[in-house]
Order: sequence, then C-alpha cells, then structure tokens
Amino acid sequence: MGFDKEASSSSHVLQVPPLPREDTPLLGQPRRLSPQSKTFANVFIAIVGAGVLGLPYTFKKTGWLMGSLMLFSVALLAYHCMMLLVFTRRKLESIHGFSKINSFGDLGFEVCGPLGRFAVDIMIVLAQAGFCISYLIFIANTLAYVFNADNQASILGLSSKTVYLWACFPFQLGLNSIATLTHLAPLSIFADVVDLAAVGVVMVEDVLVFLKNRPELKAFGDFSVFFYGLGVAVYSFEGIGMILPLELEAKYKDKFGKVLALCMAFISLLYGAFGILGYMAFGEETKDIITTNLGAGLISTLVQLGLCVNLFITFPLMMNPVYEVVERRLCDSRYCLWLRWVVVLGVSLVALLVPNFADFLSLVGSSVCCALGFVLPAAFHLMVFKKELGWDGLIMDAVIVVLGVIMGVSGTWSSLLEIFASKA
Repeated sequence: MGFDKEASSSSHVLQVPPLPREDTPLLGQPRRLSPQSKTFANVFIAIVGAGVLGLPYTFKKTGWLMGSLMLFSVALLAYHCMMLLVFTRRKLESIHGFSKINSFGDLGFEVCGPLGRFAVDIMIVLAQAGFCISYLIFIANTLAYVFNADNQASILGLSSKTVYLWACFPFQLGLNSIATLTHLAPLSIFADVVDLAAVGVVMVEDVLVFLKNRPELKAFGDFSVFFYGLGVAVYSFEGIGMILPLELEAKYKDKFGKVLALCMAFISLLYGAFGILGYMAFGEETKDIITTNLGAGLISTLVQLGLCVNLFITFPLMMNPVYEVVERRLCDSRYCLWLRWVVVLGVSLVALLVPNFADFLSLVGSSVCCALGFVLPAAFHLMVFKKELGWDGLIMDAVIVVLGVIMGVSGTWSSLLEIFASKA
C-alpha cells in the first residue's frame, strides 16, 4: 500500500537532497513543526502498509486468537523500540547541545561511527527493496486474477503473472528515472485515500460474507507457524525508520510518546479487525491476498485495481531511499540512471521467483524488519545508556536484542520453508 513510508539512512523526503559522506552526520534544517493531530496522521501513514493485506491469510495459519495475540505483542514491542530510538537521540543531543541527528542512519553514525551507519544502510536497502518486491507480487497476482480467471493460464508461453510483471517493467523504469519525485506527491496522496477506501470496502464485504457462510474457524494453529506469523506481524508494523524524523518535526515533543502510543493502539485494532474479519469470512478458503477472495463484480474489481494503481505509484517513492544509499556509496551521491535501472531489474527478477505474497511478507519481516525494528534500537540504546541503566534496564535491552535475533533466524527459516513448499 502507499503507506510503507520507510525512511532511508538519511531523512526520507520526496525531493532528493545532496547526501552527506560517512563522516558528516546530517544537520537539521529549519522546518515547520507539526501539531499533535498531524503527528498522529504522519505516524499512521508511516506505519500502515501492504502487510495488512496478508493478515487474514496469516490468521488462517495461526488461528484468529493466536494471530491476534502475536499482533498486539509485536505492536507493544515495536512501540517500546521506537521510543528507545527517541530516548537515545535525546541523550546524544543533550551531550552535543544541539540537534544534528535527523534519522536512524545519523543515530547509527553517532553511536558506532561509519559501521553503525553502514548497518542501518544495509537494513534500509533490504527492507525497502523487500517492500517493493511485495508490491510487484501483489500487482502481478492481482492482475492475473482479475483478467485471467485461471492464474495458471499462459500468455505467449509465459504465465500470466510473468506477463503482467514485465508489462509494468518499462513504466517503472520511467518512474524510477525521475531524480526529483515531488511531482508524484499528489498521486501518492490519492493512492493513500484509495487504500483507506479499499480497506473499508473489504471489511464490509467480509462481514456480509461471514453472516452468509459462517465457516468453521480455529483459535490456535500449530506451533510450527508461530514464527511465520510473527514475521508477518513485524512486517506490518515496520515504520521505525520514520520515527526520528517525525519526532523531530513534532511541536510538542514531550507528548510525542503519548501520540505514538495512541496511534499504535489504533493501528493494532485496525489490523486485528481486518485480519479477523477476513479469516472469519472465508475460513480455510482465505487466500494469501485477501482481495482475491472477493469474487467477480464491479466493486471488487475496482478495489483490486485501485490497490494495484496505488502500489504502482508508490513503488518509486519506496525505492528512493535505496537509491539514496547506493548512489551515495557507489556514485559519490551523484544521480546514476543505469544503476537505478539495474536495481529495478533485480527487484523484478526476485518478484518473479516468489509465488506467495504473504510468505514473502513473513520473510522480509523476519529477516530484515526484526533487525531494523528490534535488534538495532535496543543495541544502540544499550551502548549509549549502559553506564546509567540498572540491571533491569540492561537485561531488558539485552533480552530484546537476543529475542530479535531468535525471531529473525527462526522466522526466516519458517518463511523459506513455506516459500519452497509453495513452489514444490
């Protein structure tokens, strides 16, 4: 969806600014501060993403109660780690006496030097590319479903998914060739509105289908899918890269934690309702992309095409942080057309190899988002506050780091098993 506004190692903006070198953390620019209502809206947009579309299928695997408990637990842990970043930034800035940490990457540089920024850069690139791969999977599978009743049907000897993905490729090359993305901002806002409308339509349709069919449901799934479900849940709440820029722009910084907590609670309830209603409506027939369960009809087709348009427009915006990193590291921050095209080609090729949308969400959530959302924030906080924290604080940070690593390794393994099983 058009909400995965993850930040790069420098602040995420629509217009690409000159990028700093490793030894020069970003300096803050004069900015208009946001009231609490705008901060709430910005946090909502930064966090809510395409992961919501895979939640009903995940609940089918984990069970509705087990899935809900995992979702709310991940939300609580994600909120805690987001605040760890805020506290760490505030501590470092109190030492320097002025603000010069605009982003996750800046924080990594302040804590660990070039190695810290490099670690964040790698995670940002993998996460952003992963988001965009999931977009292409969704677009190709959805178009194949809408225009080809049999997804296995071939066109010119190629699968329909492959044809639609390559049909998008030249247009994405054009969109991703734009150095300044300001002109796409109005389209992005339109896409976000389409997303909210589509989610609302899907939830209403889910209720109507459930009242008619009332399929058999399970509350708990097998333990074997536990880490798979965690991966999707972590992906769904991945927006930590935007937290520091948003806190920096908040007018009432002392109330930012409260606003963030309220927004996370609201998003958790929205996610839980969407996942449960989707699973309740279709039971064991729930598909990896819930919109393909809606069947034929004008409204269903418009919803699915609207989501495709949204993700198509959002793709270059989401790839922009990747270009910032690779052009800074490989081209001395200069715009490089051929490099962008190679990256788009690579992302497209990976999308062709992954058959299942929700399985890939779990893979990205487990392998990358666990490190970005849990391991790095807790590790940075521990390094900065190690002389001030009591044993309980030290243990808490250490437990989060270890838990993040365990979730990442186990979830990645579980997701890869599901992906290879789907291809078998």
